[in-house]
Amino acid sequence: MAVVDLIMPKLGESIMEATILKWHKQPGDPVKMDETILEIATDKVDSEVPSTAEGVIEEILFNVNDVVPIGTPIARIRTGAAEPANAGKAPVTPAASTTSAAAAVETAPAATQTATAPAARPAGNGTANRFYSPLVLNIAAGEGVSMSELENIPGSGNEGRVTKKDILAYVEARNSGKPVAAPATVTEHRPAVSQPATQANVITTSGDNHTPSYSGNVEIIEMDRMRKLIAEHMVRSVHTSPHVTSFTEADVTNMVLWREKVKKEFEKREGEKLTFTPLFVEAIVRCLKKYPWLNSSLDGNKIIVKKDINIGMAAALPSGNLIVPVIKNADQLNLVGLSKQVNGLANAARNNKLKPDDTQGGTFTLTNVGTFGSLMGTPIINQPQVAILAVGAIKKRPVVIETEQGDSIAIRHMMYLSMSYDHRIIDGALGATFLNAVAKELEGFDPARTV
Repeated sequence: MAVVDLIMPKLGESIMEATILKWHKQPGDPVKMDETILEIATDKVDSEVPSTAEGVIEEILFNVNDVVPIGTPIARIRTGAAEPANAGKAPVTPAASTTSAAAAVETAPAATQTATAPAARPAGNGTANRFYSPLVLNIAAGEGVSMSELENIPGSGNEGRVTKKDILAYVEARNSGKPVAAPATVTEHRPAVSQPATQANVITTSGDNHTPSYSGNVEIIEMDRMRKLIAEHMVRSVHTSPHVTSFTEADVTNMVLWREKVKKEFEKREGEKLTFTPLFVEAIVRCLKKYPWLNSSLDGNKIIVKKDINIGMAAALPSGNLIVPVIKNADQLNLVGLSKQVNGLANAARNNKLKPDDTQGGTFTLTNVGTFGSLMGTPIINQPQVAILAVGAIKKRPVVIETEQGDSIAIRHMMYLSMSYDHRIIDGALGATFLNAVAKELEGFDPARTV
């Protein structure tokens, strides 16, 4: 009999960990090849993990809600294949199934940490001995903290993880020449859902633990898993990229009137609704070809210009959370193809049917804040991209029109556009030039265009 490790799969180039949502199999259950064993979630999408072998579940190494780094064994399957002599593995202690992802690689005290080999970590995450969040790694790189130094920083986070506070305190102490002291161990807590205190803003502490109490008529709501992931992703993006936002407006009257004229015919012929999104994507794609740096990412001091144009489109889920499915190779699709992609991805998002690949590989993101009535917004960059463009609500306004016969005032369909971009590589001149180019594309829409 042979034992095969089931590994947490890699779900995208920027995804370093996933959360276990549900186990479909338990130890002792038979499993077939490609049969679903568990459900996992990232900050992008939920997914099912199939079995990589046929046999019986020997052991489950993590619990529901544990956060597990990519490439880490999460279960073991005993197969019917003969196992070579002396090839058996030492049994894993039961504690492994109750620890979090960070503790899986740091279960022993410091004095005996090297006694057992830690679980393998994904390449590029800094070290094989401890797991570090991308935020911590970014701070370390920016402050010149070597990996050997990072490994020796005591962590105050959950299960000993090095937090942002830990590494910033270390950097401050090192730069000031003070001896670096180990921070006190802090236990992670959630707000207590209990009867409010009788005195406003009372904080009670007991030892290392603190439980805040809230006065008045309040409701305490624990963030759901996706909201926590979105929050982490947004904070990381703002910390990583110095954001600059430029604004412009476009007269989209020709586009609005054309769509109104052809949308019924389009839906009857193609079986798809014609929304504004594919028209926006067309304009963005044409401009990305002229200004390819907006379709890039940054790797250290290297600018990675992407030849594929994959447009992410931010979509709201029924829960109110946000997800960004990706239109792959948008530059190779005509209006019909774009409409089918946009509608298909939007429907899949609303029905929680998106696949992991549907949210991967985006090179530029479009978000329509006008869907909810906003005139404009300051969007946050979807890492590791370098720009995100927001389109606002289309409103009728009186506008001065310049003609050969002179100026006149007319009622036009106007729309604000805003774009946030990474100022490390996109300067204001390039960012504003690209944004105005998109506006000109929309304004120059051909009203005589055939469907």
